Amino acid sequence: MSVESQPWVERYRPKTIDEVSSQQHAVNVLRRSLSSANLPHMLFYGPPGTGKTSMILALARQLFGPELMRSRVLELNASDERGIAVVRDKIKSFARAAVSAPNPDYPSPPFKIVILDEADSMTQDAQSALRRIMEQYSRITRFCLICNYVSRIIDPVTSRCSKFRFKPLDASSAEARLQYIAQAEGLRISPEVLSMLIHTSDGDMRRSITYLQSLARLVSARGNDASLMSSTTVGELAGIVPMPVITSLAQTMAVPSYDTNDEATPTAQGSAFDAVYDAVHHIVREGYSSLQVVLQLHDYIISHPMLSARQKTKCALHLGAADKALMDGGEESLQLLTLCLSLHQDVTNST
Repeated sequence: MSVESQPWVERYRPKTIDEVSSQQHAVNVLRRSLSSANLPHMLFYGPPGTGKTSMILALARQLFGPELMRSRVLELNASDERGIAVVRDKIKSFARAAVSAPNPDYPSPPFKIVILDEADSMTQDAQSALRRIMEQYSRITRFCLICNYVSRIIDPVTSRCSKFRFKPLDASSAEARLQYIAQAEGLRISPEVLSMLIHTSDGDMRRSITYLQSLARLVSARGNDASLMSSTTVGELAGIVPMPVITSLAQTMAVPSYDTNDEATPTAQGSAFDAVYDAVHHIVREGYSSLQVVLQLHDYIISHPMLSARQKTKCALHLGAADKALMDGGEESLQLLTLCLSLHQDVTNST
């Protein structure tokens, strides 16, 4: 694939560990491993898009060079290959193979690296089998497990790894990286649009770069000038539901507006159902993602200054249940309607 046709996420993936944004603790520790050529088993965990995969790939490139990486590094996505058969066959075969000749231009330590991305998707049996392989072939193979949820990795595996927590990127680091990419691509962008990109990506650098590339495609006919684009357009590009829609939906569930101290007016059960049904039907008809609506409703309700802690707790339980149902493939309009009726009951029955 040519450089021009690459997604920007891949084109601007860090080439060295010093280029990884924000994760200073991990960078400092791993930088020392470059000089000592000694590496423990590692476990990288944290939210998506925070640089976990980029970090280990950059480290491997600095240790072995791009050519030697082909024989010294095995990268597997555990969400696709997560069974015990893969651990016993592919991983074990690679782990016990002899180390190839070193590259004199790079440190080339006498071991190989196995990268297991999305390791929290591995079955418990596969993780148990992996534990034994990590122990048996540690002299010539190092493992790097990458996951979003460290609690899903069994204790015998985590105890054999040095753990590195990756935090969501702060706004200044994300802004600096996006500005660098925009300048490299000749894209003019205003501070307001940049701020909206960072806000909608919620600390996920991969998502914000993808949004930036989509924005560039949108303004390519205008000479790559996105400086006059409104933040609303950016929100639509990112799939964000406009706040007036969320506010209107919340008001049909008897949640008062942020900017008023008036109590919500109680409505009869029949009219409340009709209002909620019409609001949900409108959202579905407009094509908004029900999952995105749930996420934004959560933020709106939990940060609401006029709802009690008891009301927020009840709402949070129903929001969590709806999120799981949608992630499991539940029918969107039905799940959203059920959620909104439950939230209406939570807000009106505060005792």
